Amino acid sequence: MSPSMEDDIKRWTAKRKTALVLDIIQGKTTVSEASRAYDLNPSEVEQWVDEGKRGMENALRSKPPEIKEQYERQLNDLQQAYGEAMLELRARKKLASLLGNEDEK
Repeated sequence: MSPSMEDDIKRWTAKRKTALVLDIIQGKTTVSEASRAYDLNPSEVEQWVDEGKRGMENALRSKPPEIKEQYERQLNDLQQAYGEAMLELRARKKLASLLGNEDEK
């Protein structure tokens, strides 16, 4: 393992996770060895490895989409869906009021 990783680790920063994931990918250690050495849940370490691979794949695309742009698009979609749901709810309440179904308000 990397010498910097041998210290007693209290907090797993992105930099430390990256170092461990690189050690696993490079075959310097395994998920089970790392889990035992650092008292980590093996599924958590496997998740870090999977996230690292996904991030690497995205970084190597010819035009990787910016994370901020992805979140903004997703937020816009959610805001639009929320607005549509609110309009539908108001329309249903208005219809119930017009039909005299006061208990549906």
